[in-house]
Amino acid sequence: MEKIQPSMQSRDFQLQEAVFLQGQEHQGSVRRRIMEWLILARIQFTIIREAWVWIFIMACMFPLTTLLFLKFFTLDPTPAVMTRIITGNMLFGLIVMGLNSMAQEISWQKHQGHFTYYSSLPIAKVNFIFANLLRGLIMSVPSFIILAMIGQLAYGIQFHYSWGLLPVLLLTVFSVVGAGVLIGFWSPSHQLTNMLVQALMMFISFLTPVMVDMDQLPSILQWLSYIFPTTYAAEAMREVLISGWSGSVAWNTLVLLLFSLISIALILKKVDWRVEK
Repeated sequence: MEKIQPSMQSRDFQLQEAVFLQGQEHQGSVRRRIMEWLILARIQFTIIREAWVWIFIMACMFPLTTLLFLKFFTLDPTPAVMTRIITGNMLFGLIVMGLNSMAQEISWQKHQGHFTYYSSLPIAKVNFIFANLLRGLIMSVPSFIILAMIGQLAYGIQFHYSWGLLPVLLLTVFSVVGAGVLIGFWSPSHQLTNMLVQALMMFISFLTPVMVDMDQLPSILQWLSYIFPTTYAAEAMREVLISGWSGSVAWNTLVLLLFSLISIALILKKVDWRVEK
């Protein structure tokens, strides 16, 4: 009995040591993944830093032009109409940068063979994808802020800022940027991607409830609008800037979260490092 007891203690000690080493290995793997993502995020940030002037111009030029055009040609707009115009142009800037530019940039990298280089590195695809999502976030948020400030000055109104604006803003950006990143990774050819995102940009901006109210659209466009995250983003953004957080804002925010998760899941499932010949 005395010989059996030390043997059992030894096995218990070995088991505890194995569990400890496994935990250390897991922690090391997590730290390694975090470091991978930080390095990839710095690469994306460097790309933005080198071209920030053009990004700034592209993010603001089209929405700002539309915003001022509607200011000059809209006679005595109500506060609700003014808020719709401003939030619509804020979303227009997001569509230009998050959907259009991100899809074209990722498609170009894919068909130039840049992903083959990344595939040769010991990195996880999920880190590369989230680094690109971060890039889209950084490219899109400044236009939101700038257009909100200019819109308030141009129309002489004051938004209601509350904590609810933060989740609405982040999920709006991620849902739209996620769609752009998905199109870029899916891209069968760069030319097709260019035509697709240009058509989507104009359709979503002007034929869905981004610039106009839902009831101003034909029935078929109203039904089609529900498949785009910008429909829910426009409603949530407008209401949270007018009256703050509410049940309607919470519902639209939940739908935006669902769009974001679906786009990320599809990217992880469909992304391929190499172009199929």
